[in-house]
Amino acid sequence: MAKPKMTAGITRAGEGEGGVVWNILGQTYKPMQHSEASFAFETLFPDGTFVPPHVHATQDEFIYMLDGKFELFLDGQTRFAGIGDLIRLPMGLPHGIFNKSGQPVRALFWVAPSRGLYELFTRIHNVADPGEVVRIASEYEVEFLPPPG
Repeated sequence: MAKPKMTAGITRAGEGEGGVVWNILGQTYKPMQHSEASFAFETLFPDGTFVPPHVHATQDEFIYMLDGKFELFLDGQTRFAGIGDLIRLPMGLPHGIFNKSGQPVRALFWVAPSRGLYELFTRIHNVADPGEVVRIASEYEVEFLPPPG
């Protein structure tokens, strides 16, 4: 599938580009911008939700904290990020994202280049089985790590 060229415009607060909103394992993702070069999406992580440790082999990922506090697994270490912090996740770095704060967390994520992440989110929208999400993600260069132990 050909990636779109970036267009000038405004994605309004609280809206996903083109009205798109994804439910991914209880989290809400709204695409804010999508082009071949990059893909930005706003997220809402209810308390107790997470993205288990995984690796993007072909994308740099960034997270700008809008509200709340994330606990992060970054390259084998536990770290914390709060409002106004920017999390930098270079391609190939194992990372996991956890909301254990007791409050919702809102953040702006973006990846560069976009690769197939938009298409992945479209495919896993409303998929309730985490195992199926992991299987589909592997088709889009996102590899989930086995649980520790």
